[in-house]
Amino acid sequence: MIKNLHFALILIIAVAVFYSCNEGDKKSNNQEDKPINEKPKEKANEDSVYAIIMVGDIMMGTNYPSAGSLPPDDGRYILQEASEFLTVADVTIGNLEGTLLDKGGTPKVCQNPENCVAFRMPEHYAGYLKEAGFDLMSTANNHSGDMGETGRKSTMKTLDEFGILYAGYSTNPTTMFEKDGIKFGFTAFAPNTGTQSINDIESAAKVVKELKSACDIVIVAFHGGGEGSGATHVNKKREFYLGEDRGNVYEFAHAVIDAGADIVFGQGPHVPRGLELYKSKIIAYSLGNFCTYGKFGLSGNLGLAPILKVYINKKGDFEKGRIFPFKQVRRGFPVFDDDYAVVELMKNLTTTDFPSTGIVIEEDGAVLVK
Repeated sequence: MIKNLHFALILIIAVAVFYSCNEGDKKSNNQEDKPINEKPKEKANEDSVYAIIMVGDIMMGTNYPSAGSLPPDDGRYILQEASEFLTVADVTIGNLEGTLLDKGGTPKVCQNPENCVAFRMPEHYAGYLKEAGFDLMSTANNHSGDMGETGRKSTMKTLDEFGILYAGYSTNPTTMFEKDGIKFGFTAFAPNTGTQSINDIESAAKVVKELKSACDIVIVAFHGGGEGSGATHVNKKREFYLGEDRGNVYEFAHAVIDAGADIVFGQGPHVPRGLELYKSKIIAYSLGNFCTYGKFGLSGNLGLAPILKVYINKKGDFEKGRIFPFKQVRRGFPVFDDDYAVVELMKNLTTTDFPSTGIVIEEDGAVLVK
């Protein structure tokens, strides 16, 4: 009797262990093993081969006229919080608002001295851009000539040394590079001396057309439109600021897409603007100020600093995207904004300015095709 009970107990334990192991196997087969705190990564559709990240103006502090306008710790940590987001793309692009030059240069002379500033970032700050994930810089803007020809040459030399590509100077209008067998072209425009003109749309279209003939995907940046907290809307007309013709950004963006551009993004107004889908190509009319230390007004919408990530397919057509909500604090440090203020603003501007466009922006920042 005791032997039978002992045998029965052993049998019950064996069966329990067997089912327990099977259930464990089922769990491991049906669930992915993920680190506890890993953030979910977005996945594009099968025909989406590249993710592109774009931001607006970058001026990490200036040593002109003195080092008093440089960030603490020599700027070493100014892009630290954003770098986690900037590095998760195939290509990351920004607008270099100023020059990379340790000393010297010829500061620009402005018609209105009260509205005149000149930016001269230390050359080693290019290393901060590289470490944060930037691959490309637009050099077409109203501050690229702040230190004259000396500043331009130093900027190009420095970017070359740190392995960051660039385009937008009239002497260096385009750049090309290859990723996994796909050839990319990049070019940039602005309404300023020494840059490719945003106001010569016929010439701009020709540049884009020629670039497209040599590349699979063409990305176009522009610096244009009005400036200031009230310049959030795209009015589809020629815009001016302090008497300067800042172009018709709507006409420009459509013209370069007609010529072959696949992505168009802008800066210049110092505030974010809406998004538009035109012929299946994405246009971001302004990504505002991203990292502009010390010399920029950053109150309200001037301090919003979106990171726009878009997925494109092999044809360069937009598939989906996301606006990561950042804002600037401590005079110019980009940090994540838990209030998602820039998402709400860009969502409203997109709906208002482009009511018939083929995209919708969700409250969490997702940008989806309707």
